[in-house]
Amino acid sequence: MSRIALLWLYCCCSITSVHAQEAWVYPIDVAAGEDGAVYVADRRLPGIWKLADGELTILVQGTSTYRTPLNAIRCVCVGRDGTIYAGDSATREVFRVSPEGELTPLTSGLIGIPMDIAEDSSGNLYVTDTELHRVWRVPNAGGEPAEFATVAGPRGIAIDGDDHVWVLSLQAPQLRRFAPDGTEEVIVADLVFEFPNQLIVQDEFVIVADGYGKCLWRVPRAGGAPEKWVEGEPFANPVGLAMQDENVLVIDPRAPDPGGGLFAISPDGMVNRLWPISQ
Repeated sequence: MSRIALLWLYCCCSITSVHAQEAWVYPIDVAAGEDGAVYVADRRLPGIWKLADGELTILVQGTSTYRTPLNAIRCVCVGRDGTIYAGDSATREVFRVSPEGELTPLTSGLIGIPMDIAEDSSGNLYVTDTELHRVWRVPNAGGEPAEFATVAGPRGIAIDGDDHVWVLSLQAPQLRRFAPDGTEEVIVADLVFEFPNQLIVQDEFVIVADGYGKCLWRVPRAGGAPEKWVEGEPFANPVGLAMQDENVLVIDPRAPDPGGGLFAISPDGMVNRLWPISQ
C-alpha cells in the first residue's frame, strides 16, 4: 500500500466527548475560531481538542503508531475562513481538518518538522520547518511546497494585515519580517529570547512566547528593544499563542496544578486561567 494511501486510511475520526478537566495530556499549541471555539494541539494525546461553550471534546485523535497522521502533531491553525490546519512531523505533513475531524493531507509529505502555520489573504499557507530550516509556502487547497525563505531554526510564524510574514527563530537574528516578495527586514538581531516558541502580531506589538524564559515578550513594531511583558507563575513553559478578541491566549503544557493550562491575557497584562478550571 502506498504512503499516501496509508495516510488516508488513518484520516477519519469522529468527535469524542470527554468528562475530565485534566483530560488533555501535553498541550503545545492553541488556535481560536471566530465563533469562540478554541482548538488545542496535544502532542501526547495525540490529536486536537476543541473547547467550546465550556465543554472539552476531542476533534480528532491520532494513534500511537509512528508515521501515522497526528502521531507527532506540532501545531494547529485556524485559517481566515475558519478552516483548521495541523502540522505533523510523524508524516512530514500539513493537514486540513474538517469540522467532523477528517484529515486531508496537503503536501504529499514534503515538509520535515512543521512547527507553525499561518495563512495570508490570498489563501497561501506559510509553514516553518525546523528540520529543513525553511519557510514553505503552500496553497491552502494543497500542492507542492515552494521555498519562501531560508531561516536557521525557524519556530513561530505570523502574518500581519499587510501580508508581511513574521518569523521567529532559535538562532540570530531571532525575529525578522518578510515582505510578500521575500524582502527581509531584521527586527531583533541578537539572541534575546532564551527559547522562543511562537509569536502573534498586534497593531503596536509583537508578542513572543519564551519557554525557557517562562515569559511573554513584547517587541514594539515601530522599533525598540524587546521587553518582558508577563513572566513567572503561572507560566512554566509557554508555547502556543493565539488571539481571541483583545486577549492573548497562551497554552503551557507544564503550568502548575491542575496540570497544563490554557490562559487568557488581557491587554493590561492580567492573566486568567481558562482551562482546566480549578474546583
